[in-house]
Amino acid sequence: MLRVAVVGSGPSGCYIAQTLVQLDPEVRVDVLDRLPCPYGLVRYGVAPDHEKIKSLQGSLRTVLEHERVRFLGGVRVAGPGGLSVARLRSLYHAVVYCVGAAADRRLGIPGEELPGSWSATEFVSWYSAHPDAADAGFVRGVRSAVVIGVGNVAVDVTRMLVRGAGELRPTDMPQAALDALAASGVAEVHMVGRRGPSQARFTTKELRELGGLPGTEVVVEPAELALDPACADAAALPAVQRRNVEAMRGWAAAGPASPGRRIRLRFFLRPVEVLADGGRVGGVRFERTAPDGHGGVTGTGRYEDVPAQLVLRSVGYRGVPLEGLPFDPVNGTVPHREGRVLRDGVTSPGEYVAGWIKRGPTGVIGTNRPCAKETATSLLADAPALARTEVPGDALPALRAAGLEPVPWAGWQAIERAEAELGARLGRVVVKLADWDALMGAARTA
Repeated sequence: MLRVAVVGSGPSGCYIAQTLVQLDPEVRVDVLDRLPCPYGLVRYGVAPDHEKIKSLQGSLRTVLEHERVRFLGGVRVAGPGGLSVARLRSLYHAVVYCVGAAADRRLGIPGEELPGSWSATEFVSWYSAHPDAADAGFVRGVRSAVVIGVGNVAVDVTRMLVRGAGELRPTDMPQAALDALAASGVAEVHMVGRRGPSQARFTTKELRELGGLPGTEVVVEPAELALDPACADAAALPAVQRRNVEAMRGWAAAGPASPGRRIRLRFFLRPVEVLADGGRVGGVRFERTAPDGHGGVTGTGRYEDVPAQLVLRSVGYRGVPLEGLPFDPVNGTVPHREGRVLRDGVTSPGEYVAGWIKRGPTGVIGTNRPCAKETATSLLADAPALARTEVPGDALPALRAAGLEPVPWAGWQAIERAEAELGARLGRVVVKLADWDALMGAARTA
């Protein structure tokens, strides 16, 4: 019987477990996560008002409830207080790391460290009730915000900044975040890209949602559309970009109208400095860029200052080293060959990767399926050799001996019940528990 540990219970980790138990009737999989809650970014990265995407938790639940799959939450691997990579490897025939890309890319400009300047991930973690998130007063005293980046995460945080309380109340957003956003005075959000509209990376569905927000209008500068040569013949663009440009043209033609909240989509502006006002963020200085004829942009030496009390950067993610595993600092990934971890260019028996730590932060949730299948196929091809290694019949006693007290599936179900009960008390449906003590306290009632 092959015993496999999967580190990370997001989509990638669940797809690995699913593929393994489907392809091998003998394999048993423990899915470990440092949090007491499963589902990774589906729970802590998908915007709370995106119920359809969040419903993916149902299919991931089916995987984790499989008779040969076991969820063990609250298990930290590597780092302070965590189980070492070497010790974990000794407890299983194989270990698959599905730890994602936990760091944000930085802008590398002056003023980026000012109070009021955050990564979009920090903001998302706060309104998604991640237990490591801090209530940093993100929107307190904010009238104007700048979101740097034009991908789906940038659209999400822009939308959340202007959503009304009535629209957020049916979600599972933690009560403190709901109250703060409901009381927010944010009147204007600038979502800014350094390249042109045709090169924006958001999907059309996400983009059009901005145009359907009550009491909010979307403004696009016609001159910035005109700067993009690809917009002159939008019919020649790939389907997604063509639909994006068509939507933005409609907003540009309409022009400013209502005096309510406003989302400004800006392009060909490169951030060069976060400006200070009284020791915190007061605005962003941008350099106007222009197409260079090769798909990129070049600076023009002309600048524009945009007032803001909040800056959120959404310019991509990056993997971080896991102590005990090799790491490629250039790509932010673990070196591998078809999912097999490489140490000094040589395959390391029984160690595998999948998801963003394998391929980098690319693709959508569904992209993890073929990625996981490749890794699982490599692992099962190695199974005859791996199975000759002697490992404990059950790793749980060894984990407890190491000072860990894993949260079982029943503990997660107790957390779900506690969140439903909290929602009922607050007159909502479900409200997430937002701190470690509350989560672990609920888990212990199982």
